[in-house]
Amino acid sequence: MVELDQNTLRRLQMTELELLTEVDRICRKCHIHYNIIAGTMLGAVRHGGFIPWDDDADVAMLRSEYERFCEACKTELNQSKFYFQDQDHTQGYRWGYGKLRRRNTLFLREHQEHMPYEQGVFIDVFPLDYVPKNYLLRCLHNFICFLYRKFFWSEAGRISDKRAYMRVLYSFMSKVPEKVLKKSFKWFIWKSKRKKSGWVRILTFPTPNRFYGYRARWYEKSIDIRFEGRMFLGIRDYDKYLTFKFGNYMELPPKSERKVHPVSCIVLAGATQKDGR
Repeated sequence: MVELDQNTLRRLQMTELELLTEVDRICRKCHIHYNIIAGTMLGAVRHGGFIPWDDDADVAMLRSEYERFCEACKTELNQSKFYFQDQDHTQGYRWGYGKLRRRNTLFLREHQEHMPYEQGVFIDVFPLDYVPKNYLLRCLHNFICFLYRKFFWSEAGRISDKRAYMRVLYSFMSKVPEKVLKKSFKWFIWKSKRKKSGWVRILTFPTPNRFYGYRARWYEKSIDIRFEGRMFLGIRDYDKYLTFKFGNYMELPPKSERKVHPVSCIVLAGATQKDGR
């Protein structure tokens, strides 16, 4: 595993800032509604930019806006610097959301080195789908989300999981043909789109509590918020959103919890760090 020093981490964050700026440019030009979310939104409110130890950035859009963004990338994305990956256009891509990546970089998460697609520095672009209004149905919906998450993760989990029995299970799960899994997931997305409720979620990401979703209205109304000296769209009712997700979000976590994702190789402009294995 590569230990990211402060200089490398900061340069990684600045590359991700480039990617955020490109998302913002496309969305504003094409009138696509998005929000910075999660740790990126927390960083904007608490630090005015990246959380000092954070190594990623996240944006989210309601599913209809996400589909418009995917289409816009075909004509509006600066292809000389960036590329967009999703399940529809990237062979072997096993995540239920998109990634915008920087060309001429390399960013390999540990145990994902074997994935059969290009892996530059990225930010996640999440679609938000509606979940059932009825709580019992939402619990069932959450269990289906859990299963899809595990099936998509299985290609990495068969290598990374520390438990032998789980590596065996993930190995079997990873043998489900990619086309079958993706077709099934598309049907699940379609089912989620049929009825609008007051709750949404990222289908292949866990939720922070047993509500199994977030208030849809939080993502519908935005404000311009400063992040690393630039303006991006963020959730207007950020206090309720951040409290819901993080609790007392203005309190810094213990140093033992300030961790980055395990990385085996990172290549930025003019520098390379590799795992020595």
